[in-house]
Amino acid sequence: MDLALLRTFVTVHRAGSFTRAAALLGLSQPAVTSQIRTLERQLGRPLFLRQARGVTPTTIGDELAHKAAPHLDALVEITESGLDDESSLRTLHLAGPPEFTAERALPALTEPAGDHGQGFALRASFGTAEETLEGLSAGHHDLAISTARPRGALLTATALCDEEHVLVAAPHWAEEIGSVKLNRENAHVLDRVPVVEVHESLPLVSRYWASVFDSRPTASGTVIVPDLRAVLACAAAGAGLAVLPRYLCAAALKRHDVVALHEPAVPPLRTYFLVTRTGTLAMPHIARAHEWLLRAAADWC
Repeated sequence: MDLALLRTFVTVHRAGSFTRAAALLGLSQPAVTSQIRTLERQLGRPLFLRQARGVTPTTIGDELAHKAAPHLDALVEITESGLDDESSLRTLHLAGPPEFTAERALPALTEPAGDHGQGFALRASFGTAEETLEGLSAGHHDLAISTARPRGALLTATALCDEEHVLVAAPHWAEEIGSVKLNRENAHVLDRVPVVEVHESLPLVSRYWASVFDSRPTASGTVIVPDLRAVLACAAAGAGLAVLPRYLCAAALKRHDVVALHEPAVPPLRTYFLVTRTGTLAMPHIARAHEWLLRAAADWC
């Protein structure tokens, strides 16, 4: 079987679209379509179901991708690194949310280097869970940190750590609310406080309200900024309340720049996953980074 056909097939499977796969491969869409049809004729089975937007793999398509993808990735690794492993430094491409990657992952991957180097060059990019997993599937990244567990067999996820979420605001907002102990019945007292969030949909605040108060927030976002570090800065400046990971706001809480408005018995948690393409942990530089992150995460929880 022609390996070029398998490479095209795996790229389509990961991209979910002939058009996106063509762009990744540097081919025309008709060429990609022709190669997939050729492979389907050779196998005597359909590999994809064509839809209005993109394609969905058949059961046979999923099985073939699961078997072929790790081997194709290994072949690409060999051709990119060359026969002499010592002749060049491998590059690890890491993707994840900006705050967690900057505050947690990157220090964990650079600290072990010491005087002898870490054994790989490092390139990091930031994005949403959807963006990072899509980029990982398409081969743009080697390792991804995501708050969403991926589906399917082409990506393998390992739970990395849980982060605790804290409802915080500047001290003067706590004084305005008073000493009332917040619960489901009186959570409405927070309606008078502006909200600082990362998105108009208020993902962190909504998750906190649903988990702790069994309700939905009624306020809209007053300040929307797509970085939790900026959210913390705005909250400390008095812009309003925010829901933040405890690791990110622990120092600000200690300095009393912000205060916790509520300390529930069971705080909301969010899980981070360390994700690779299935089979790529056989590559030493990816396996090393994976191990370092898991080891560091033991101290994060």
